[in-house]
Amino acid sequence: MESDTTIRRIKSYGKQNYERNCASKDQSSTNGCNEVKKKPDVSLYLLHEGVGVALVTVFIVALWGLVHLSLQQLVIGKSTGEFNAVRARKHLEHITSVGPRPVGSRENEVLTVNFLLEQIEHIKADCSSGPHSVTVDVQKPTGSFSIDFLGGFTSYYDKVSNIAVRLEPKGGAQHLMLANCHFDSVANSPGASDDAVSCAVMLEVLHSLANLSTPLRHGVVFLFNGAEENVLQASHGFITQHPWAKQVRAFINLEAAGVGGKEVVFQTGPENPWLVQAYVHAAKHPFASVVGQEVFQSGVIPSDTDFRIYRDFGNIPGIDLAFIENGFIYHTKYDTPDRIHTDSIQRAGDNILAVLKHLAMSEVLADSSQYRHGNMVFFDLLGVVVVAYPARVGTIINYLATMATFLYLFKKSSHHSNMGGRYLKELAYGTALVIISWFVMLLTVLILAVLMSLIGRSMFWYNNFCTCIFLYGSAATGTLVLIHTLAKNLYYGGVRRLELGELYFDVSLLLWSAILVLLTANDLCSAYVPMLMVAFPLVTKLVLASEFRLRGASIKYSVLYLLGLGLPYVHFMFLIWVVFEIFTPILGRSGTEIPPDLILATLVTLTVIILSSFFLHFIYLARSTKWLLAGLGTVFTVFLLLVSCGLFFPFTADPSAPRPKRVFIQHATRTFHGVDGRVESKDSGLWINSFDYTGMQHITPLIPEINDTIRTSCHKDRPFCGFPWFLPINFLAKKNWYLPAPEVFPKSPVKFQLLSKEETTWGTVKMTFEVQGPSHMSLYLKPHQGATLSSWSFGDGTPKLDLAGEYFIFYSHGLDAPVWIFWFEIQPPSEHGHEDPEGMISVAFSAHYFFGEDQRTLQLNNMQDRFPKWAFTSSWVSTYHMYRY
Repeated sequence: MESDTTIRRIKSYGKQNYERNCASKDQSSTNGCNEVKKKPDVSLYLLHEGVGVALVTVFIVALWGLVHLSLQQLVIGKSTGEFNAVRARKHLEHITSVGPRPVGSRENEVLTVNFLLEQIEHIKADCSSGPHSVTVDVQKPTGSFSIDFLGGFTSYYDKVSNIAVRLEPKGGAQHLMLANCHFDSVANSPGASDDAVSCAVMLEVLHSLANLSTPLRHGVVFLFNGAEENVLQASHGFITQHPWAKQVRAFINLEAAGVGGKEVVFQTGPENPWLVQAYVHAAKHPFASVVGQEVFQSGVIPSDTDFRIYRDFGNIPGIDLAFIENGFIYHTKYDTPDRIHTDSIQRAGDNILAVLKHLAMSEVLADSSQYRHGNMVFFDLLGVVVVAYPARVGTIINYLATMATFLYLFKKSSHHSNMGGRYLKELAYGTALVIISWFVMLLTVLILAVLMSLIGRSMFWYNNFCTCIFLYGSAATGTLVLIHTLAKNLYYGGVRRLELGELYFDVSLLLWSAILVLLTANDLCSAYVPMLMVAFPLVTKLVLASEFRLRGASIKYSVLYLLGLGLPYVHFMFLIWVVFEIFTPILGRSGTEIPPDLILATLVTLTVIILSSFFLHFIYLARSTKWLLAGLGTVFTVFLLLVSCGLFFPFTADPSAPRPKRVFIQHATRTFHGVDGRVESKDSGLWINSFDYTGMQHITPLIPEINDTIRTSCHKDRPFCGFPWFLPINFLAKKNWYLPAPEVFPKSPVKFQLLSKEETTWGTVKMTFEVQGPSHMSLYLKPHQGATLSSWSFGDGTPKLDLAGEYFIFYSHGLDAPVWIFWFEIQPPSEHGHEDPEGMISVAFSAHYFFGEDQRTLQLNNMQDRFPKWAFTSSWVSTYHMYRY
């Protein structure tokens, strides 16, 4: 009975136009009105299904074409010629020609440092007769700090390398800008994009600024830091210890999360809106988004940059820029100079040079504190222009858009035809139906993603991204269309009235307004996105109200309606591109525990929800959706069969577009000591970690001995399960393999010694140790039950970032570092009955040989050669020693 009542209500609500038409006709002629009563939709034009699908398809394809074109257009207009990209490319090629540059290696500490110093000396000589002076300082800092990253750990560095170059007027400068890059790389990668290209750009920017004929108002420090990949160590050494750091008022950090393309501003602040205004005013080829800033700072992206160090330890505001395209080859052997277009270097150089010059001439830099408060809403439109305004102004705009929406809805609800709140009830029913359809869509697609994972087809989209659109996208879209088609035909009794299309436009507007209010109330600058999705559709609908009332869903109305949605939709499609460009490669290195298909399926579903929001209007205005459903069903079925049959392989070694599987292999020897110091057990093997969800699924058929029979298990009584983790990421990669192999004998073995063990007057036990070993080591501390760490020699002296009862200390050193000496105090169990016969604490450390003759063994080379070309294997030798005290 409820359904019948609803049908009558909608029919009555839909008769308004018909009754007005009949009232104006000759009453003696009953034919026209009787005919309309039988077919109430004849007098109003509904959209033909094929026309509607064609219009929406052309609309989406055209907007995507605009986004794609803007991404390919790296340099807008002609370069000013102030920045020489050709010369910067030569710097890039020279830096990368030495190969990987991990901290402590000769390539990093000697060859690269000497090259940079040589180029800086040339620049210094060239500008000697000009108005500027250049001062060079090679810093070798030592220090430690704790950082809340990857669950949190403590970092200790010793004599890492920094090259600081101070450019200032010859009369000196009181205030400084800082430009930062890092020249070190991860092991086994040439690091062209991360971050040699940024250092090459900085050299050329330094050359251009140094040779200006007009002196700068303020100085600029160019920091070429040599230990960023060791979790931001060199930047910490500069900002906490270098005498110039106290004069730095703001910074620009150049980074990479991909290879080539456009560099995007993805972090600014904290606060200090004048920095964003400077970028907007000066950048030649703007590319920025506050959405990226808020997503990155939410912690969902497992990465960090030197921006954090300058912000948290220096209390300095800044701008963070990074290359984000093609993250599939980030931190791999494929990160080579030839993959970075010269235009990418040109645009980055033009932007950095212009922004640095603007800031170094700005009066604001001298006393930025008075401009500190507040945030900025900023975003670019297809890389052509940046829109920026204060967050407080954004709040006003957002609430005005919301008020306009509610005035629009209130006017409708107060219409004389809305007796008994009929419109509000239908609006509530429609809103509930849309939200339910979202949940059903998401549930359907997630079930499909789980199925793909269970049958071993996870990551089928990694090398063929369009396949996830065809499979997950068609499933999501088909579910949405089906739900609303059923609602139209069953709940609304098949009455295809224009009022239904109008109603679901209002529903979409209401939902976007709710999102707008929610984001604005939480002080998120990203609220500008739903504001666009409220303001433009509302204005478009009001402008087209007369056309819609007279001719219904005509082609003219439909085309103009889509054009009105153009700007918010093209911007949203750009943001969607950014999301997938960043997250798709990350899902290939997010560990074995997170099912990537569930995440990608969710992102695809959210994309469908967003893009379809104002297209629901057309589902209810269309005469039919049967061919659309049939087409979506066919696409879904075909791709479900193709994916299920394993037609799409996740990885490829195609030189033009590699999608490698990341595998880490350590030839490790592990030694476990008891409380009495004697060796309890010892073993050696190839410890193999896959950093994607497929594990060894695709490797086992090629290397049969790497199978589940050698899967490792975690020994809870050993620090970090008894394995030599380089970083505390064991929670991400719980599935790993350990293949027995001969013992390793590094030519530079670790030397470890307990120097002293004494009881303090306050009841703790203080232990001091001495360690000498390679440039990269990890220290693990695991207090036993009842015992606690009370203090240590790291950071501020207080043990921090307890990882489920364990502590992780990351250590690295440059050349000529002294012996590493550290201490900690442990509070024994308060009751003697709780004393562990195995002692109070387990102390373990691992040594990692990332370069030189100790990096390789015969067994490691043989195993690496057996892996397929589509796998990128990062390999090295390591040792693990555990002691109990």
